[in-house]
Amino acid sequence: MTAMAQDRRRATHLSEPEWRPRAAEHRARADALTAGHRARRQRGETHAVEDFLFTYYSCSPAELRRWHPGAGIVLHGAAEERGAWRHYTTVDGTDARVDLTAYFAKRGGTVDYVERLLSATLERPPRFGCFGLHEWAMVYRMTPEELRHRSLPLRIGHRETDAVVESHPIACTHFDAYRFFTPAAGPLNELRPTRESQSAMEQAGCLHAGMDVYKWAAKLGPIVPGALLLDCLVLASDIRRVDMRASPYDVSSFGLPAIPIERPEGKREYARLQRGFTERGNGLRERILEAITTARRVHAAVAA
Repeated sequence: MTAMAQDRRRATHLSEPEWRPRAAEHRARADALTAGHRARRQRGETHAVEDFLFTYYSCSPAELRRWHPGAGIVLHGAAEERGAWRHYTTVDGTDARVDLTAYFAKRGGTVDYVERLLSATLERPPRFGCFGLHEWAMVYRMTPEELRHRSLPLRIGHRETDAVVESHPIACTHFDAYRFFTPAAGPLNELRPTRESQSAMEQAGCLHAGMDVYKWAAKLGPIVPGALLLDCLVLASDIRRVDMRASPYDVSSFGLPAIPIERPEGKREYARLQRGFTERGNGLRERILEAITTARRVHAAVAA
């Protein structure tokens, strides 16, 4: 039996009447999720809270619109549309599917890293005592001109913000948050996360680790089904709003009420939301790992 014949036997096939409506629904959902950002970009405006998802993370609105069915699925009649897409190949001249041989040759190292990181995060107990102080450590002892979001005032003032940092234990586990601590705040952190130690330190209670689930889904490209990628974007968006509500910045101009983590009631509210994000993030991590497992299984079957 030829490799192509084996591929046909092992693949799931979707007819055009099956997959085209799914792709259209995906585009509509992606457009709705990015509408605000795209409109602001056309007007030359920025949004200190929501634009983070499109500036810090590299997945563009155009990329988000591309629906992928995941690994091992042949789309009938998709060759003309998808034949030139990255990591896709044509089948029988008319159909298309993800080319897992080329994909793993190019992205295998990334897949290994994401799989290892997400698996380790799921196995590690979440921590709920950080209260979002990473954002406060990012402005510690800064002048107004040095702030990242200079258009936003500090909610309780510079001196009082510094006092919150100095009077609370800080135990940030996330390297990509810790690396933005001010020089004066860095030594105050109980931990010293590095890129190399990320898999050993990442834990699901961290809001930034929860937002990064979207990053990892996007980095895996077409082996992640489209609905899963957009679900990760929704979680990242929800977390971003809470991250800024609990930050030292006053985001009331965006209709976002503060979570005053410097007070007991704010800490309770932050931890409550943190637990919900942890549960949602872990569910998405499991789905991403399932997508990786599927891709590996189909790839191994085709190569056999």
